[in-house]
Amino acid sequence: METSTLSATPQIINKDQLLTHWLGHRKVTRRTLEAFPEKELFEFSIGGMRTFAQLMKEMLAMDSTTAKGLATDAWEALDEEKVELTTKSELLSSWDKSTEEIQQYWKDITMEEFQKKIVAFGQYEGTGYSILFYIIDNEIHHRGQGFVYLRALGITPPNFWEQY
Repeated sequence: METSTLSATPQIINKDQLLTHWLGHRKVTRRTLEAFPEKELFEFSIGGMRTFAQLMKEMLAMDSTTAKGLATDAWEALDEEKVELTTKSELLSSWDKSTEEIQQYWKDITMEEFQKKIVAFGQYEGTGYSILFYIIDNEIHHRGQGFVYLRALGITPPNFWEQY
């Protein structure tokens, strides 16, 4: 006999643990941003890659917008340019605001929404959980680029395992 309800399905972590995991990554990414000197944040790159400021703007375009989309089923278009963010302080403030928005919307995301087929940002097809995992993986990937930049600048990046 096969059970098809979500409540009867064993799980590895619950929704709140998933949020804690995501927020832990966000804390490390924030500390990575804090470690950058202002000038290099907006100008330094290696091998034609985007600057860390540009990578941060991409993450900011998707993070709380994903939480909002999962909670409301209303997906905004991506604005990766974020031309209004021109200083490190503005990026940090935007990051903090976005983290608050993630926490605000999270409580309204149903477990069913993670399983539902969606089209995020009007262009990316997947399930709620696959889109969310992409957002988290994308942040980790870009933070890794930031780590490389910091090392190239002679700056030790934050410990990725310290997600407090």
